[in-house]
Amino acid sequence: MSEPRTEIPSRAPSALAVDDIVLPFEVSSLDLRGRVVRLGPVVDEILEKHAYPQPVAKLLGEAIVLTVMLGSALKIEGRFILQTQTDGPVRMLVVDFTAPGKVRACARYDKGRVAEAITAGKTDAGAILGQGHLAMTIDQGPDMSRYQGLVALDGGTLEDAAHEYFLRSEQIPTRVRLAVAEELRAGEGGASHRWRAGGIMLQFLPKSPERARVADLHPGDAPEGVEPHVVEEDDAWVEGQALVSTVEDLELIDPSLSSERLVYRLFHEPGVRVFQPGDVRAECSCSRETVESMLKNFSQDDRDHMVEDGKISVTCEFCSANYQFAPGDVGAGEE
Repeated sequence: MSEPRTEIPSRAPSALAVDDIVLPFEVSSLDLRGRVVRLGPVVDEILEKHAYPQPVAKLLGEAIVLTVMLGSALKIEGRFILQTQTDGPVRMLVVDFTAPGKVRACARYDKGRVAEAITAGKTDAGAILGQGHLAMTIDQGPDMSRYQGLVALDGGTLEDAAHEYFLRSEQIPTRVRLAVAEELRAGEGGASHRWRAGGIMLQFLPKSPERARVADLHPGDAPEGVEPHVVEEDDAWVEGQALVSTVEDLELIDPSLSSERLVYRLFHEPGVRVFQPGDVRAECSCSRETVESMLKNFSQDDRDHMVEDGKISVTCEFCSANYQFAPGDVGAGEE
């Protein structure tokens, strides 16, 4: 278990890491555990590679924060995958988190329907997601069974879906806040922008052994021997929810406010301590070798039909990297 660090309010914000980290914290007097996610260059790199319309980029940014928050809480090595499939203008979101800190993401959407939604001013998460489901998958490798949890999406937000998942699947009282926005900057060459995202998750995990079951969470979230238990009316949980409900979107994405200072601001009265933060980076798992291997697994006919202008071109949906092959390299013949 990582040794916790006590928040020191007199430290200068510039001395603390702000971007692309996950910070676990504990409010032991209230039996609360949580995590703060702050993403700057990571989320900006992912979203800028695709040039999504603003509402699509914002929604995918929220999905990235939620995935990093949940994936980094698992003790096991492997991948945590969040995927939505719905009938709305944004048909699919996919975020792939590989422990301990690699993330990639992409979205599929209907350009016409998204444009109509923007014109009509109906760009909230529920409207552009529509009806369908959200799947959260834990993949521990080829020799281990996958675990998958499903949550219905019925016009609500990703925050709503996360709350429903923990209530129905994990039975852990949980509150999640997500925020994504563009930061605009004036410069000599004109205004520029970059994406920022952040989130906080708070969970009630009472320490009494008789009140729950073991959870497979990071030691920064659930001490050994602690089992989560649904006690919605517990005074400690009521206080915790009230405190986290005061968090504003700007606080979750403000580059001048560190995660340490944010949790101190929220929980200094009951007392809070933070654990060693984890780094997050945008990194895709695609490579020329993996794409070539994939192409060779296609049928001869499929490969032949991929040839255009004397070459086969494949673009990664996640990172937009383009790989080009001569037909002979993958066993295809020109048409």
